[in-house]
Amino acid sequence: MRKLFFVIFASALFALPVFSQAASSAAGGRAPAATEKKKRGPVFRATKGQIKEVQSMLKDKKMYSGEATGKLDDATRTAIKSFQGDNGLKQTGTLNRATLEKMKIELNDSQKAIPVSPNSFASAEGDKTPRKSAAAGSSKRIIFRASKDQIIEAQKMMKSKGMYAGDESGKLDDATREGLKKYQAANGLKATGTLNQATLEKMGIDLTEKQKANANK
Repeated sequence: MRKLFFVIFASALFALPVFSQAASSAAGGRAPAATEKKKRGPVFRATKGQIKEVQSMLKDKKMYSGEATGKLDDATRTAIKSFQGDNGLKQTGTLNRATLEKMKIELNDSQKAIPVSPNSFASAEGDKTPRKSAAAGSSKRIIFRASKDQIIEAQKMMKSKGMYAGDESGKLDDATREGLKKYQAANGLKATGTLNQATLEKMGIDLTEKQKANANK
């Protein structure tokens, strides 16, 4: 009887690690949940021909004074930023789909297959001030625009500081925008090249009544 009990006990001891190993193998053999890295979508790129069209169009609008080279150089990017800022787009200086469409420049087939990025549009920061609509309760953005007189005052002031050498035309041309960038960088402001509310206030230039009213909404 004792011998039989010993045989059963020994058999149980031997079977235990085998069972544990089998269970462990079964658990380890299961494939973990798929956590594949999200693939990056295709990158939108403007063609040389499109860049030339953009440069010609910006030149007609007095926003760019260079040649239609088909290259995205610094002057071209600065002009694109100016256009984007005036048209409710994020000032990236790049020719994304939203910018080309706003410029009414035809896309090729591969570009049409790439959707417009939501990040192409201006946020409520910078020259955009969020305003709630009383009727719908939704937020509506107001575009801050400097008046001609304010631009003239800014040009005079920058000229006196050696940051601008052009005429006091009241126009936000390339030279004026470059002067504004210098002034903004020197005064702890974001160098956007636009004459926004923060820049006017820093320059000590009075806001119009409309601008003050919009700022309080």
